[in-house]
Formats: sequence, structure tokens, C-alpha cells
Amino acid sequence: MAETGRAQSHPAGEEPMVTSCDRRIDVKCLHLATPGRPISRVTLDLGPGRGSAPGTWAALTPREARELARRLLDQAALAEREAPTAPGALPSPPSSASFGPASPGLPSF
Repeated sequence: MAETGRAQSHPAGEEPMVTSCDRRIDVKCLHLATPGRPISRVTLDLGPGRGSAPGTWAALTPREARELARRLLDQAALAEREAPTAPGALPSPPSSASFGPASPGLPSF
């Protein structure tokens, strides 16, 4: 029987991120071994928060994942300009320049 899907574990044993509102965010790569056409997706699992209903998930193409990352970085930069960092916040990531040039062909929003 062919394997239908496999999610890779986190790089270097990385644990899911937990937000200040206690919501777990898990990002993995899912490989689907379909006959003649293997498929890979980036999965985003937003786990439940404190006392909330079950979480939500999405499976994104590599292009969609890059677009989501760009939008998140843009909004994070805006939020940092608008308000100081809250106590207990995660450390700032490297600047977007360290991620290299934008992927060609991505739509501009």
C-alpha cells in the first residue's frame, strides 16, 4: 500500500510556537505520495487557545506560504512602529533582508 501523506517534524526538534493568548501554532511540511504526481504543502495548524473550540488548519502551496510570510512580516513591522513591544513577547526575528530577495512572480498586494 502506498503512503498517502507524511508531515515532517520540526527543524532541529523545534517545538510549536505558543502565543501570549496560549494558542499553539504549528508549521510543518506535508508530502502526499500520489501516483505519478507527488504533492508538497506547508501546513499551518492553529491549535486551540484557553478554553476555546478546536483549532483551525490550512495547507498552503510553497508560493502561498511565501506570500503569507511576506504579509505577516509586513504587519509585524507595522505593529512594531505603532506600539512598543509587550513584556514577554517573542524576540524580534532577523530583518526581512536576511530572507533574500522576494520570489519572482508573486503578486503584489
